[in-house]
Amino acid sequence: MKGLLPPPGAVRLLSIGGLVRTTGFGIMTSISVLYFTRSVGLSAAQVGIGLTIAGGCGIAASVISGRVADAVGARNTAITLVLIQSLAVCGYAFVTSFTGFVIAVSVVLSCHSAAEAARGALVAGLIPAEGRVRARAYLHSVTNAGLSIGAVSGGVALQADTQGVYVGLILACGALFASSGLLYMLLPQVEPVAAPSGRGSWEVWRDRPFLLFAGLNAILAANDTVLVVVLPIWIAQQTEAPLAVFSVVLIFNTLMVVLFQVRASKTTSDIPGGARAMRRSGVLFAVCFALWAFASGQPAWLAVVALLAGAVVHTLGELLWGAGAWTLAYEMAPDHAQGQYQGVFTMSTQLETMVMPVAGTMLILPAGSLGWLLFALLLLVAGLAAPAVARRHTNRHTNRQGTPSWN
Repeated sequence: MKGLLPPPGAVRLLSIGGLVRTTGFGIMTSISVLYFTRSVGLSAAQVGIGLTIAGGCGIAASVISGRVADAVGARNTAITLVLIQSLAVCGYAFVTSFTGFVIAVSVVLSCHSAAEAARGALVAGLIPAEGRVRARAYLHSVTNAGLSIGAVSGGVALQADTQGVYVGLILACGALFASSGLLYMLLPQVEPVAAPSGRGSWEVWRDRPFLLFAGLNAILAANDTVLVVVLPIWIAQQTEAPLAVFSVVLIFNTLMVVLFQVRASKTTSDIPGGARAMRRSGVLFAVCFALWAFASGQPAWLAVVALLAGAVVHTLGELLWGAGAWTLAYEMAPDHAQGQYQGVFTMSTQLETMVMPVAGTMLILPAGSLGWLLFALLLLVAGLAAPAVARRHTNRHTNRQGTPSWN
C-alpha cells in the first residue's frame, strides 16, 4: 500500500486535487446525457452534435493553454481554468436550449482539456526531471479512481431520475471542481522560464521529431476508445460471450491501472527507455486486438477466454504506453516551453476521442475480424516507429551528455 500513496508535497497535493476534480468529472459524465435529454428536452442527435463541437474546442484549447502557461505560469493558469470550469458546470442547471447547451459544454470541455495541459506543465515546473513520469503515473492512477468513483456515484443517483436530483448533482460537480482549484492554491508558484534568444512564440510547431511523436501517440491513444466504445458492441454483436464480460474487462483494467501504473513508470527513465516502452505497447495492443478478433465465431467459453486474455494484454500495453509517452513528452520538451509541448501532447492524446468513435463503429466493426487485424497493424507500426522518432530527436540535440542506449 505504501507505494500506492503519493509522496508528501507537490505530488500529493496534485493527486488529491486530481482525485477531487475527476470524481466530479465522472459524476458529470454519467448524468449529463440523460439530464440534457430528459430534463432539458434536447434530442440525442443534438447532444451528440454539441459534444462533438465541444470536443473540437477542447483540443484547440489544450494547445492555447499550454502557451499561456509558459507565459504567465502553470499554477495560475491551472487554477483559473478549473475555477472557470466549475462555474460553467453549474451553468448546466440554467440551460434551456441547444445554443445554451453548446456554449456551456464547450466551455466545460475546453477548460477540462486546457487544465490537463496546464497541469502537465505544472508537473514539469514543480517536480525534478527524474520524478516527473512517476508523478504523472500517480495522477493517472487517481484519475482512473476518481472517474470510477464519480461514475458509480452518478449511476446510483440516477435511479431517482428527477430534475431536482440532476441539478443537485450538477451543483455538486461544480463544487468539486472549485475545491480542486482551491487545493492547487496550496502549491508553490511556478514562474515562467525565460526562452533563449531567437526562439519563436510557437516553438513546438517547428519541432518535427516532437510532432511525429505526437502523431504516433495519437494512434496509440486510440486503444482507449477501442476498449470503451468498440469492444462492448463487438461482444454483443459478433461473439457468443455474455455482455457481462465487458464489465469484468473494465473493472480489471481500472484496478490494474490504479495498482500498477506507478510501478510501470519505473521502467522508463530517459528517452530511449520511453521509446522502448511505446514500442512494446504497440506490440501488446496488436496482440490484444488479434485475441479480440479471434473471439468472434467461437463457443461462448472460448470467446470469454479470448476476451479476458486480450484484456490482460491490453492493460499491460496501456501501462507501458502511458509511461513511455509521458517520458518522451517531458524529455523532448525544452524547459522554457513545457506548456506548449504538454499542450500538443494533450491534444494528441485527446484527438482520438473525436476520431475513434466514428472510425471504430464505421470501419473496424463492419469489417469484422479483418478490421481488428488491420487496426492491430496500425498500432503495431506506430509502436515500432517510436524509437526511430526519438532517436531523430536525440540526434538533433548533440549537447546532451553521454550516448543513450537504444537496445
